[in-house]
Amino acid sequence: MPIENEQDIIVPADSISGDTVPARIDPTFPEKLILLPLHARPFFPAQTMPIVIDEKRWSKTLEQVGNTPHHLIGLVYVDAEADQMPSADDFATVGTLVRVHNAIRGEDKIQFIAEGLQRFSIVRMASDKAPYVAEVEYPQITEEITKEIRAYALAIINKIKELLPLNPLYKENVRAYLDRFSPDDASPLADFAAALTSAPAPKLQEVLETVPLLRRMEKVMLLVQHELEIAGLQTEIRQKVEDRVSEHQREFFLKEQLKEIQQELGISKDDKTVELDRFRDRLVDCVVPEAAQVRIDEEIQKFSFLEPGSPEYAVTRNYLDALTDLPWGKNSEDNLDLKRARESLDRDHEGLDDVKDRIIEFLGVGALKGEIAGSIICLVGPPGVGKTSIGHSVADALGREFYRFSLGGMRDEAEIKGHRRTYIGAMPGKFIQAIRETGVSNPVIMLDEIDKIGNSYQGDPASALLEVLDPEQNVSFLDHYLDVRFDLSKVLFICTANQLDSIPRPLLDRMELIRLSGYITQEKVSIAKRHLWPKQRAKAGLSAKQISISDAAMRAIIENYAREAGVRNLEKQLGRIARKVVVQVLQDPKSKTKVTPDNLVQFLGQAVFRKQTPQRGIGIVTGLAWTALGGVTLDVEATRVHNKGRGFKLTGQLGEVMRESAEIAYSYVTSHLEEFGADPTFFDNAFVHIHVPEGATPKDGPSAGITMATALLSVARGKQITRPVAMTGELTLTGRVLPIGGVREKIVAAKRNGIKEVILPADNAGDFDELPEYIQKGITANFASDYSDVAAIVFK
Repeated sequence: MPIENEQDIIVPADSISGDTVPARIDPTFPEKLILLPLHARPFFPAQTMPIVIDEKRWSKTLEQVGNTPHHLIGLVYVDAEADQMPSADDFATVGTLVRVHNAIRGEDKIQFIAEGLQRFSIVRMASDKAPYVAEVEYPQITEEITKEIRAYALAIINKIKELLPLNPLYKENVRAYLDRFSPDDASPLADFAAALTSAPAPKLQEVLETVPLLRRMEKVMLLVQHELEIAGLQTEIRQKVEDRVSEHQREFFLKEQLKEIQQELGISKDDKTVELDRFRDRLVDCVVPEAAQVRIDEEIQKFSFLEPGSPEYAVTRNYLDALTDLPWGKNSEDNLDLKRARESLDRDHEGLDDVKDRIIEFLGVGALKGEIAGSIICLVGPPGVGKTSIGHSVADALGREFYRFSLGGMRDEAEIKGHRRTYIGAMPGKFIQAIRETGVSNPVIMLDEIDKIGNSYQGDPASALLEVLDPEQNVSFLDHYLDVRFDLSKVLFICTANQLDSIPRPLLDRMELIRLSGYITQEKVSIAKRHLWPKQRAKAGLSAKQISISDAAMRAIIENYAREAGVRNLEKQLGRIARKVVVQVLQDPKSKTKVTPDNLVQFLGQAVFRKQTPQRGIGIVTGLAWTALGGVTLDVEATRVHNKGRGFKLTGQLGEVMRESAEIAYSYVTSHLEEFGADPTFFDNAFVHIHVPEGATPKDGPSAGITMATALLSVARGKQITRPVAMTGELTLTGRVLPIGGVREKIVAAKRNGIKEVILPADNAGDFDELPEYIQKGITANFASDYSDVAAIVFK
């Protein structure tokens, strides 16, 4: 019977009549039955619904069913993969007998209407491959109608009534059911209710296998209740989503209506007009070059015709945003007060007087001209000596905006010159971004770690920098994204590097070099007391009363734990001390700690660096070397291994240049033995070995030539150097001593190791004279133009 709403299936309790549930066993039901497996879920006797199966796999099975007079087939749930043929063991023990109606072929599928009739149990499988045949029996349901069954039936009907408003599909299923069964028939009602749910297949199969009606209705009641909860939750979620969408739609329509009303009254503008007005307002106080103004006008005109939904709209808008946001012709006023600049540098940096003088001279030229333009400074020095902070101080002294970015590891030239606008996500290069962020055309831009810039298949950033760092070219710098020229000639560029070897020569030629050498102990003590220690103490939340460090302890920290050229490691060691004291304060809030050389080991452990006494002995000579971390002393050892044959051996992980220096020293000394008072035949049968200690550390450079020659001459003469002398200089085959670099770092290293006499090339006398007086103090410098001068000083 047809139904119009859920009320049509509600019946009074006494309408479920009769003493027993009638058994519907048709004597024509076959004892041998053709089976068809179902993979998704079991089929119930109360169901009538279409079934779709694969034609290739099951056509023979359906043909056999069509040849029978009754057109009956058994639908059985199998727990197996749908793409695999099931075995006889995969079939469930209970299935549903159905009558096949209206079988139709099409698109490699067979579709038929299955009318559920009766449960059956498989007694024995008669075949283990398709078409599957089994001997079956039909269980009889002769159960008395009790009050419990009636109550369960009414409860299930009421639950179905609650489900109907939640999903329109439930109504269709109920109609199909009522066309075949009466609502007072308890057994089909239980099966129909189970089939109505979305319960898992094993749960449904469990219901199908339960023949006793009361137990079956108990299980079905649980499934229907669970289905009702799920359907209610789905309806609640759907309602929330619909409410949210409706609210958004309402807001959208109201805003659109308000916008139209405001436009009609002339009190509002659309988004595009607002954007255009903003772009034009940005350019009011700017001095835009003619070429750039033409491009901006063209883009504004094009933008005014574009629809917001157009793909070009966002691209053009972003381009205009970048063009109009640049500070065309806007410059910050320079503060060229040299006294203020000196105070700023002295406040932020200890020592480095020669570097400060160079910067003041540089600013002085700008003060005389009235502007600082077209300048590129490169600060070169070991890590931790204050290169980046000097850049900050210069910007502060000038009163300019400061922008810093690191070039370390940069491999894409688009980072410098921008991406072309045709690419998705295109953006200007770093320099145009710096100009936009600072808001002026003359900021101080710091290019950190310029010696660590890389290159790849994406281009060579170092070559892209050539245009930026050339005062003759950067007046018309062309960024790929902007595609109009911008003047970078007013920008003060400050680069930093640890070494110059990796910087391309054309790029190096464009920069004015200012070298920052390492700090000596005296300078480090002052820096630690004035800057580093107050900073670390405040960072740890300690007061001056809770902890103090004596000058002697500070000197011990520097000499024994932080002997590097810079002060970065010194700051780390002070931080370690502060953290240990924090723990003590937490344990005893009234404790006061004084760090002295005697208790320093409690805070920092055993000393990393120990005081190095210059080695003495035949064939042992102290040299001076420069590294990226500052100057170091280097002992060179030479010895005669045996007299059984002439030979020469080098060890100590020496580089190619240093090996050549050793070979030159060996050749020179061998050919001048008699001149220097040694046996002229000493090396004829001697096997000589030169070693530079700390073999794990690579070493290279030409400045060890006179050191190695002196070590060989000491072996040949059989005499040691009687006083601590350190030396550095390149030696030629004719005995000339050539100049070297890193004089300041090498002198600082000598003072650090207690060496008071050094030998330098004569051409480096000017470099030594330029050193600050506090570095020269206590050092006796000897200058040699020929190796004979070195021999006379060492062996006098």
